[in-house]
Amino acid sequence: MHRRTLIRAAAASPLAALAGGCGRHAPAADGLRFAIANEPRNLDPRLATDAVSERVNRLLYARLVDFDGASRPVPGVADCEQLGPLRWRFRLHGDIAPFSDGTPVRAADVAATYASVLDPATASHHRAVLSVIARIEVQGARTLDFHLHAPEPLLAFHLGIGILPARLVEAGHGFQRAPLGSGPLALARWPAPGRLALHRRRDGMAIELVTVKDPNVRAMKLLRGEVELLQNDLPPELVGYLRRQPSVRVTRAAGVNFSYLGFNLADAATGRAEVRRAIAHAVDRAAILRWLFQSNGRLAEALFPPEHWAGAADLTPHPFDPARARALLAQAGYGPQRPLRLSYKTSSDPFRVRLATVIQAQLADVGIDLRVQSYDWGTFFGDVKAGRFQLYSLTWVGIRSPDIFRYAFHSAAIPPDGANRGRYQSAAADRLIDAAAAEPDARRQAALYRSLQHLLHRDLPYLPLWYEDQVLASRRGVTGYRLAPDGHYDGLASVDPPRHA
Repeated sequence: MHRRTLIRAAAASPLAALAGGCGRHAPAADGLRFAIANEPRNLDPRLATDAVSERVNRLLYARLVDFDGASRPVPGVADCEQLGPLRWRFRLHGDIAPFSDGTPVRAADVAATYASVLDPATASHHRAVLSVIARIEVQGARTLDFHLHAPEPLLAFHLGIGILPARLVEAGHGFQRAPLGSGPLALARWPAPGRLALHRRRDGMAIELVTVKDPNVRAMKLLRGEVELLQNDLPPELVGYLRRQPSVRVTRAAGVNFSYLGFNLADAATGRAEVRRAIAHAVDRAAILRWLFQSNGRLAEALFPPEHWAGAADLTPHPFDPARARALLAQAGYGPQRPLRLSYKTSSDPFRVRLATVIQAQLADVGIDLRVQSYDWGTFFGDVKAGRFQLYSLTWVGIRSPDIFRYAFHSAAIPPDGANRGRYQSAAADRLIDAAAAEPDARRQAALYRSLQHLLHRDLPYLPLWYEDQVLASRRGVTGYRLAPDGHYDGLASVDPPRHA
């Protein structure tokens, strides 16, 4: 089968289950129902690690710091002033909404939140990056100072943790299942697994998060009026189907979540630069985006998009060039008499398996025999962290701080000490990462990170793939929901339900 035909075939998916039985159901009378693929696991912002929990926590809790469109830190509920290399002052705004139990937010609450993160007994994954904080000094009801052990130019990037009430922190309150913050939404009840009832504090509107793992069932519920909103986690062909339905409105926005193909540089084959470059020239990323993703995304050349304040907009793409790929493989000693055989691990999600089969066919065109191995998420991710792979693909979600480069590429960050899962070791990369992290001048710091991204683009510990679009499917009449580039659910703070006669 011709490669383009194969991509089109992989993009096709039976939608008969949605074609019938989509009768009208009564709309929500008192709010909105938002269907999601996975349930939040932990509504304590100090402890949450899954994307859904972090997205819900953004709605439940206020933060010292937020981020602008270029991923630069900006004031959340406080203004920041650096009083010296080792001292940062924060002044809370006077108009902060109180906690959802009516008590005001004070500097002591901020101090208690961060002190608990620094307490080893809390076991917060934020503790490592915040261990530079020596002590926190409350100066009054609205002012506090962070004193550091050493200069940390990137401190503000790590101060986006939701603020908790000091009295409940000290009492050991279980925020995981009983969150209490000062964000735009608050918990109403958590009646059963898969159902989380919230209410919007400014107008009391009920918002229920309904977990529906199967995307076809999620779409059916939208068509039947059992839910009013879906966001992401939909195969592109299903998005196209929903776009054609008169009762549904589909909108999309450019995303920033970075998908990549990862290599094991400790492996005898994928550890060779010629092999990684051959694969980079053999994968037709543009065709995959057009046919499999139905153009719902844009090509990526680096972990950060060009509009990021430290983005590298001048990276030259690795062009699709099968002849060049074959030449590089021959240079590495592979060819028809000695074919290169590799394994590619992915999750068992049907769309990700289809993506893997397309990449498998494209690599076959240049003489690479690729074996696709799909596993449940836990097994797959466990193998990736343990280095049991030659190739794999994943997506970095919601990454804003350039600290990600240390976490993902520094030679000191090989698991379990970080996420350098491909065992990339480069003295030049380490020097750039260390120099950029210590550079206090923002312009020079950005220049160092751009140099690092050029080095990574050449060495290819990752083959950058694309940034998938953010997609919203809603019932006609739902208004005011704004898609976030990183997939956050912030639009629930502004969305309005359909008006019914």
